[in-house]
Amino acid sequence: MITETGRVVAIKGNMAWVQTIRASACESCSARSGCGQRVLASASSGRANQVLVTNDLEASVGDEVTVAIDESALLSASLLVYALPLLLMVLGAVTGQQWLPAGDAGAIAGALSGLAAGFFLTRVIQSRPGKQYEPRLVRVLPSGGAIPGSARVPASR
Repeated sequence: MITETGRVVAIKGNMAWVQTIRASACESCSARSGCGQRVLASASSGRANQVLVTNDLEASVGDEVTVAIDESALLSASLLVYALPLLLMVLGAVTGQQWLPAGDAGAIAGALSGLAAGFFLTRVIQSRPGKQYEPRLVRVLPSGGAIPGSARVPASR
């Protein structure tokens, strides 16, 4: 499980908006001076992210919570988003080169068609029912107060 700690900033029906600050494991890593990941992490450090999660644990605005996602879900989502469109783009380019009389233009058209098909299939697969790719609340630690500027949002129907 990959976990991140955050604070509930808003409640909307049975969903909670959780704000997290990107933290990097680079500070405790012994290889941090020679790693390229450190540069990427330092470029985005300190930025807040908000994620919408199902509020199964009845967290309140201001509560400190732990949000988690399975490693396998993260890996399969990464493969789905990156590898599927890339694979279909390459297959489309090869098919376009072989079957279309336009030569390189056929390969380009096939690659673009394959890429579009990959993005479309990714969207279809992700929209299927099920919460495999969604993070979830795993723990709530009451903090004793709301964050200024946060609010309870009425559920829309």
